[in-house]
Amino acid sequence: MQIKSILLSVFHKQGLDNIAPLIKELKIKVYSTGGTLTYLQNLGLEVTSVESITNYPSILDGRVKTLHPKIFGGILARRDEAHLVQLQKYSIPQIDCVVVDLYPFEQTVAQTDDTSAIIEKIDIGGISLIRAAAKNYKDTLIIPSQDYYPELYRILDEQKGKTSLEERKRLAGASFSLSSTYDQAISNYFDAQQTIPLRYGENPHQSAQFNPKHPPIFKQLQGKALSYNNYADIHTAIELIEEFWDEKYTFAILKHNNPCGLATRDQLFDAWTDALAGDPVSSFGGILITNGTMDLKTAQAINELFYEVLIAPDFDEQALEILAKKKKRVLLRLTGKVPGDQTTKTLLHGTITQQRDLYLHQPQDWKLSAGDNLSSDQRKEMLFANRIVKHLKSNAIAITKNQQLIGIGCGQTSRVDALRQAIDKAKRFNFDLDGAVMASDAFFPFDDCVKIAHKAGILDIIQPGGSIRDKDSIDYSQKNNIRMVITGIRHFRH
Repeated sequence: MQIKSILLSVFHKQGLDNIAPLIKELKIKVYSTGGTLTYLQNLGLEVTSVESITNYPSILDGRVKTLHPKIFGGILARRDEAHLVQLQKYSIPQIDCVVVDLYPFEQTVAQTDDTSAIIEKIDIGGISLIRAAAKNYKDTLIIPSQDYYPELYRILDEQKGKTSLEERKRLAGASFSLSSTYDQAISNYFDAQQTIPLRYGENPHQSAQFNPKHPPIFKQLQGKALSYNNYADIHTAIELIEEFWDEKYTFAILKHNNPCGLATRDQLFDAWTDALAGDPVSSFGGILITNGTMDLKTAQAINELFYEVLIAPDFDEQALEILAKKKKRVLLRLTGKVPGDQTTKTLLHGTITQQRDLYLHQPQDWKLSAGDNLSSDQRKEMLFANRIVKHLKSNAIAITKNQQLIGIGCGQTSRVDALRQAIDKAKRFNFDLDGAVMASDAFFPFDDCVKIAHKAGILDIIQPGGSIRDKDSIDYSQKNNIRMVITGIRHFRH
């Protein structure tokens, strides 16, 4: 495609000085408006004003200049007979190249708190020109910012204004990426205007805020304002209880973003009692969550414990009356599930995003690598343990028995250390490991963990497998009558 006409509407004009002589030499028709038009005329170019094409002046303090069918028609028209006939019918000029440099929104936000000044730097016409030209890349070249002025110079100088389809498509992709980044900056600004200040960050000397992007999934019934750590723990607690949402009564206790007690029972009170028994020491000052309506009997038992937050889908009136007596306690009514299927972390002045770990294990997909066939109860217990270890910080080990969490090892640099920590916890609280299940969030690189578990009396193990030395653990299990299930799915959590 040969560039015969060009529309320029830019904020940063530095760099056009070198381009203008090439435009003049190639006799390219130039359209422009406002300050860009004046700048180009001062460089000696003959420029047709956008206003003379649209028959409308720049209006509303410059908010509307290029937004007109005679401009966007010339950019978006395909170079086929049907579209060209329409251009001729409505006296719309073809525009082969669009050069835009957007208002500096992010720089303005960084330099001032003046809301009016910031809002005026939200580019409307420019971003629309970019999207239109990028959409029609088969027939239109887009130069989306001052960073690409050298690209235009090269095309005009070395290629004499001729562009390839591959070239135009590449610049269209860059344009949509720029458009996305620009819109995200605006979105971030408006999100920040809805910021909820928090009591403090991870430590009292750190400030913090919450920037909601979705409707709330809980209602705070009472208690002090939430802190950064509260929000982090609440998020983990809700993700964890979602694993057991359709089970009987499940109660979980979390501390520092890790579950330290969890049990599933036929009655809510029993689920609470056994969850607490899993680690009554760590439960002090923890986050409590259940999938059942809080009843009076359970509320009376909970009332004896110091905790930060209690979350439930609902509260009986009598239960709420008892729990609400201590005004600083945070009581949350859960009204929804964690939104979306993505998780995002902010780091290194950017973000990383991944799919949430929503994998649902199906026991029929597991591989029994050692031991006898599993009974339905054994499969159920292994699934229970695996659901919990998925929510522990890696390296992680969970030990369960009779639908009760009895030992955890989490956040360790060695899987052996995680296992020893889990066994030690179980023994300190007088749990018998005979008949217990051990779940690991990742594979065993050696057979040392299997040997340690066996020595402690554990004969049922579930792990993802995937080590080049899986056979070491499998062989040991086969020789010592240990049932080992390999799921094929790892659950690292960092």
